[in-house]
Amino acid sequence: MDNQSNHVDAGWRFDHSYARLPEKFFTLMEPNPVQEPKQMLFNDALAHELGLNAEALKGSSGTAIFAGNEMPRGAMPLAQAYAGHQFGNFTMLGDGRAMLIGEQLTPKDERVDIQLKGSGRTPYSRGGDGRAALGPMLREYIISEAMHALRIPTTRSLAVVTTGEGIMRETVLPGAILTRVAKSHLRVGTFEFAINWGTDEDLQKLADYAIERHYPEANDADNCYLALLEKVIERQASLIAKWQLVGFIHGVMNTDNMTISGETIDYGPCAFMDTYHPATVFSSIDRRGRYAYQNQPPIGGWNLARFAESLIPILHDDEAEAIRIAQDAISNYPQLYENHWLSGMRKKLGLLNEETNDESLINQLLDLMEKYEADYTNTFLALTFNQLCDAKIFETDEFKHWHDAWQERITLETQSEEDRYQLMKKHNPAIIPRNYYVEKAIEAAVEQEDFSVVKQLLDALADPYAHTSAQHAFATVPDFEEPYQTFCGT
Repeated sequence: MDNQSNHVDAGWRFDHSYARLPEKFFTLMEPNPVQEPKQMLFNDALAHELGLNAEALKGSSGTAIFAGNEMPRGAMPLAQAYAGHQFGNFTMLGDGRAMLIGEQLTPKDERVDIQLKGSGRTPYSRGGDGRAALGPMLREYIISEAMHALRIPTTRSLAVVTTGEGIMRETVLPGAILTRVAKSHLRVGTFEFAINWGTDEDLQKLADYAIERHYPEANDADNCYLALLEKVIERQASLIAKWQLVGFIHGVMNTDNMTISGETIDYGPCAFMDTYHPATVFSSIDRRGRYAYQNQPPIGGWNLARFAESLIPILHDDEAEAIRIAQDAISNYPQLYENHWLSGMRKKLGLLNEETNDESLINQLLDLMEKYEADYTNTFLALTFNQLCDAKIFETDEFKHWHDAWQERITLETQSEEDRYQLMKKHNPAIIPRNYYVEKAIEAAVEQEDFSVVKQLLDALADPYAHTSAQHAFATVPDFEEPYQTFCGT
């Protein structure tokens, strides 16, 4: 490309395996330059993991790359095509405001996508401007890095640059571009695109690519495409259980936002619960609660069923047999999810042994938390440190009866009290990106151009299981506007 950067070597090692798929899966494109980019956030630790020269990228050359004004040597920018069920309705989609500049080969010989989000119009923009506002890009940076620190599979955030341009939403907002890092951007919606707009050969090539990139061991199975389906089901069951265990609400679980790799992707209207309530919804567009906290596990199954449907032509030559194979695989999802969730909940309560009544004990606690409007994260913290005060739930006879039952259950454990304490510390975070502090940080950056509040929050979130005194300030929940709403930011 003519506008590739010739500045000091920043450590880019690009390959473009996705671009070797049939051309219908993407469109090669030129970057959309912006007026006056400024680099506001840069992730040094992630840059090191990627084998990049952080100092080189924090200068003007890196800013130009992250803004899409220049491309690093070896880049091949493209926009990916995909489809998706959005709130249950199927539609053609694609990277309407993002471009993949290449796949970085890391020092550990891992392959990750480098994508610019908010980089301008593409053939898939459907009338949109292809740009993104600063606030949503900061939200994705904060939440995705917090999720990584919480040990939840996720895309990562490398940088945020402002564009020097205003974008029109309800009002004029400062524009920004996020550099997103992902194991890949293959989605359930990519396979839905293949089966609706491609040939069986295209679908098979896409599935072979997904296997090679994420699940090469599936090639050893008798039916590699069934193995692919089973592995994606397992990854998603594990992922959604991890969401539930920390009170994370994705907000827009469309099939185009479910990755084949099992990473959390797209942090538009996401948020974490403060007060525990299973029907919690934050997204302003989720008016019927389709993606409420309690609905995330079954929606995960619904999305996986759409993935299974897309594989029907290659699961077996006989369509009826292919459908049976797909249905059998999907039928395992609820139990897989339940196993992951129950295992995680046991650890949050300091339990390693498996006893018959564990699920009942856990659900009794959750019922009490809902009834007495207890803070989800802080309730488990109080149990971890045996500091049962300052919450209405702990003053009730119902909780005392539950606590006695929990203590009796603990007598069935074989590990020491110290081991149980350490187990709970490792699975009950001291800090989550609470809505109040996320909003305050974004507000300071957007309205006052003060990014120090964002950086302070990111520092606090970097090790949520450290349980330091500095994190205590973020554990309290000040009075906050209710009902709290989040927005997609598109």
